[in-house]
Amino acid sequence: MPLDAQQLAEACASTLYERDAASQAMGMQLLEVGPGRASVGMHVRADMLQGVGTCHGGHLFALADSAFAFACNTYNAVTVAIGCSIDYVAPAQLDDRLVARAVEQSRSGRTGNYDVRIENQRGELIALFHGKSYKVRGTLLDLENLQ
Repeated sequence: MPLDAQQLAEACASTLYERDAASQAMGMQLLEVGPGRASVGMHVRADMLQGVGTCHGGHLFALADSAFAFACNTYNAVTVAIGCSIDYVAPAQLDDRLVARAVEQSRSGRTGNYDVRIENQRGELIALFHGKSYKVRGTLLDLENLQ
């Protein structure tokens, strides 16, 4: 029986997460996924703080980039980033629980545009990220052998 769009998105995200040593090493968890969208969570640890005591921007970028990657790979077409930008709005603090929510804004041909919003546990905006995706050759899943 073929997978519906939600099942396909979940299977793709699960497979991608299993292969994603970087996101796992930073303690990221895949929270939610659907066609063209994904949410990823992360606690700010002491080893993620920079010199002024707040979360390093590179970790925030990585969190948003991971949510973006999961969202744009929900269609079983291997998709990579061709451009990303981030605006840091407020600092994230030690022990903050961050959630990055990626939402597809457009997808046509080989490219797509995705916006990611990072918020802390109080719903405060931490950063806004925009990613542009490019579909390359290949698939994440072998659907013929997937049961």
